[in-house]
Amino acid sequence: MTLPEHSSISPFVRDALAVVHQQSLELIVRGASLDAVLEALCDGIDALDPNVVSSLLLADPDGQRLWPKAGRRVPEDYKQLITPLPIAPSMGACGTAAFRKERVISADIATDPLWSGPVEHCRRVALQHGFRAAWSVPIVSDNGELLGTFGLHHARSKSVSTQDIELLEKAGHIALIAIERTRAQEALTDALAELKKSEGELRTIIDMIPQMIAVLAPDGHALYVNDLTLEYTGLSGDKARGAEFRRRVFHPEDLERLQEERHAALMRGEPFENEQRARRHDGHYRWFLIRYRPMRDGHGHVVRWYATATDIDDRKHAEDRTRNENVALREEIDRSSMFEEIVGSAAPLRRVLTLDEKVAATDSTVLILGETGCGKELIARAIHKKSHRAARAFIRVNCAAIPPSLVASELFGHEKGAFTGALQRRLGRFESANGGTIFLDEIGDLPAETQISLLRVLQDREIERLGNSHSIPVDVRVLAATNRDLENAVAGGTFRQDLFYRLNVFPIRVPSLRERADDIPLLVEYLIERYATKAGKRIRRISRSTLTLFQAYDWPGNIRELQNVIERALVLGSGEVLDVDALPPDLRRPPDVLDIAVEIPESGLDLEATLDQIEQRYIQLALARTAGVQTRAADLLRVSFRQLRYKLQKYAARSTSGA
Repeated sequence: MTLPEHSSISPFVRDALAVVHQQSLELIVRGASLDAVLEALCDGIDALDPNVVSSLLLADPDGQRLWPKAGRRVPEDYKQLITPLPIAPSMGACGTAAFRKERVISADIATDPLWSGPVEHCRRVALQHGFRAAWSVPIVSDNGELLGTFGLHHARSKSVSTQDIELLEKAGHIALIAIERTRAQEALTDALAELKKSEGELRTIIDMIPQMIAVLAPDGHALYVNDLTLEYTGLSGDKARGAEFRRRVFHPEDLERLQEERHAALMRGEPFENEQRARRHDGHYRWFLIRYRPMRDGHGHVVRWYATATDIDDRKHAEDRTRNENVALREEIDRSSMFEEIVGSAAPLRRVLTLDEKVAATDSTVLILGETGCGKELIARAIHKKSHRAARAFIRVNCAAIPPSLVASELFGHEKGAFTGALQRRLGRFESANGGTIFLDEIGDLPAETQISLLRVLQDREIERLGNSHSIPVDVRVLAATNRDLENAVAGGTFRQDLFYRLNVFPIRVPSLRERADDIPLLVEYLIERYATKAGKRIRRISRSTLTLFQAYDWPGNIRELQNVIERALVLGSGEVLDVDALPPDLRRPPDVLDIAVEIPESGLDLEATLDQIEQRYIQLALARTAGVQTRAADLLRVSFRQLRYKLQKYAARSTSGA
């Protein structure tokens, strides 16, 4: 406080007050207590005049009483009398100044009526100590709140001068600064304590919520995470804070995918959500739905983000399974199946169906054996439909139709970047079949390296995606089928013996069509009914000669070949009777190599052309028996794949040219 130049205070008093003011401010700046500051103020005022005793009283919170706070020269018995001093209209100089909130001057304590009545005893003690006059000014805050009073007691009765009044008011102003500073500091301390208490209570509440929660700064870096989050991630409290928290917890692909989107959402300051994979303490990632909600201050600025994480891993996997099941279903719809039901009642078929009934109720691995086209997949589907897994997926995989380099990826899935062309994460067929059944058709064609992985699945019920070393548990029943002799393959070293034993838990051999010839009339009737509708034709009966021919034929392609023959006959035939004339020439005259040329005509024969016919017929038979798989047809004919392909191209070219 700088005293004005026109002040009536003498230069000595002005300089002394300036020193007192400076000392008081230094004490305040150094953080001295209020008691120390006020005592120093009174000591400084007392030092100006030996006939003056200064005192400072503070008002209690309800504004009803004053309590002595500073003034070393105030006599002890007098201090006791005014502890506390009521605030009232006639309560001496200080009590009255506090009541009126204005300056009070008692020029003569002995005669002033303000010292009578309730404070008469105070008057007597004051006079005993030589006090003759008393002056007091109220200390009032800017908002009108009474804080206390500053008073001077003088040893002589005297009227107050302008100098005395200014001294009184300047001292009161210094006291006001000290008191308000202390009150402000106390209010701040209380507010911080309350805030800390509130934060502690909030953290306790957050820790009790059974959901992972994180408190984020406006820029999105973590300030605090609750106990459940620490338990899931395995991180310490220190490592669960700051910008590195996201890098430690969330999947790198998701960090890259959501970086710009999340930053833009934080800048907008509106609630948002996303789906990310969070790393568990054991290194396993699970999918979470993260919801972000902002907290704003009084000006509308975002001061915190609250993020909650809900585990949706099961839902995500269910969605992936559904998506893959839908893909598999579309493949099945697009693929022309043999027929929807198992048709027949021959003894060999009845024996197979009895075995189906027994094994369906278990989770045993089944190996279905039989020639190409005899209905192995139908038997597998029947087992699945009668099992407790019937409501879940049935996933079919043709091992022979998948390039060897892609078999592992198809079965077990892969991560993004696992190999060239792996642009995104993909679930394998085993994960798609989780909870259901997987049917591995043509298991004998499985590459050696994939056989090892399949063995692990059968043993441990776990898979590993390509590009990921973490094991994923799967609950899948395995049904396998082959038309190969796996025991010979094991002996030849092309099929693992341990895998064969794992697959061959419950073998079922499906009879060929020639072994159940009695079922052919029933099958023919069923297939005609099915395909006649598609062809827009009406067949009333089948000629006896046709049925006889069907039953006499060897059917190397089994039911699949019968299906193709019926469909073709319906397209080519006319009328309401399916007759021999509508059948393919090869069927009407069963192939026999020795019958192609039983004698040499007199005109001779074209030996090369005749041999070509024989070769072409054997190739056709081999392709029919192997369901069109050229590599297996080449094995059956004991020629290289390149040789077989060359011959097929040669005959195709001749057919096109009309040769």
